[in-house]
Amino acid sequence: MSETSSNIVYLVIAAMALAMAAWKALALFRDATPTLALTVTMQLCGSVVYAIASPIGYRTLGEMTDQPSFATLPVYVGILVCFSMGHILTLLWDPGLRKKQYALRRAVTAWCAAYATGAILMILFFSLADLSGPADPLRFNTAFARDPMVLLFLVVFLATLTSGTLNTSRQCRRMRLEDPQLQRSVRAFGIAMWWVFGYVVCSAPAITFAALGNHSIDSVGVFGSTCGVIGTITLYYGLAGAAIGAWWGERRDFDALQPLWELVVVSVDKNLAFSGQEGRDRGLAVNVTFRLHRRVIEILDGIRALRPWLSPAPLEAVYRLHDQHVRSGGPWRSMPEPHLEAAATAAALRDGVEKLRVARREQRQPRPDRPQLPDGPAVVLPGENTPAADERGRLLILSKMLSHPLVCDALSQPEGASMYSQAVRIEGT
Repeated sequence: MSETSSNIVYLVIAAMALAMAAWKALALFRDATPTLALTVTMQLCGSVVYAIASPIGYRTLGEMTDQPSFATLPVYVGILVCFSMGHILTLLWDPGLRKKQYALRRAVTAWCAAYATGAILMILFFSLADLSGPADPLRFNTAFARDPMVLLFLVVFLATLTSGTLNTSRQCRRMRLEDPQLQRSVRAFGIAMWWVFGYVVCSAPAITFAALGNHSIDSVGVFGSTCGVIGTITLYYGLAGAAIGAWWGERRDFDALQPLWELVVVSVDKNLAFSGQEGRDRGLAVNVTFRLHRRVIEILDGIRALRPWLSPAPLEAVYRLHDQHVRSGGPWRSMPEPHLEAAATAAALRDGVEKLRVARREQRQPRPDRPQLPDGPAVVLPGENTPAADERGRLLILSKMLSHPLVCDALSQPEGASMYSQAVRIEGT
């Protein structure tokens, strides 16, 4: 890469790393965990490293310190720090190691000591090197390779980077996680390590030739930075892939719950909504998790508020029609139990909302949102004992079933709606 293209690519990656660090920091404030803290720190470190490694940042730091090539030290040590944190992350992610806390602590301590030793040796050799002469941000490795201290500096850097990337890749390859999104992210993390190892493969021969006075393959060493860029982008995808997938899934679920929310919140009592803007997409980019949790809570509150208006007739009609269609080979197959329960609940909710609307029109009270409650025992809906962790999934199925043909058919049957709704429907005709 030329210096111009390097400036563009490196600064874009620095900005991307900073944005991801800010995004992860929001999650860290909500749920402070060692892995999230390590991820945020690694991305902040990566942002600084790429900003300094860009030719414009490299030369600026050299002018500030009166040492044209000084920026090499914070960049290379920063690279080791970043990849050491990435390696520690994979150890903390490993379910097998988490079950053996002693083995996990021993592995983390050993690798931290190895990376710290490498960084200390690099600082020592760099401080003893003769770095007089103009700076070349893209060709430092080959430009100063004949200096013994620089050569030792580079040997320690490449050896530590090689050990770290290959062991991290091996750790990712053997790791097995239950979450498929996390497993894909870990796989991407492992692939990124091989791209970064490509930097070593390109740099090592170029440095060797340069140390012997032959600069014919210096460009191969420069190409190594391209491998490093590809590895970094893949690494960031590995870090963000699962989070982006979870964010997108939450946003999709938020939209999927909209019909149910409008039925049992907007139609029942708008005061149940946390905000009048709740039905809009505004703010989902940042706090979709909070908005989704609020939506689930509001829907459950709306169902409870609607309970006095519920009737067992729609529930029974759904089960009866389902059995009839299954026996006669109707247009749909036998439903799984969760979907059948959701269909019965959907019919009861639609019928209950209709009864509430009619009561408001008939009673014409000063506060039409609070009509007189009907008499009769409360109806128990299917799935009401669902654990809190599974409510989101149950409500998603329920929202989907609101417009299912089985529900519509059940409500259109004379025995499918409550007697109160039937009387109102007849009067309306």
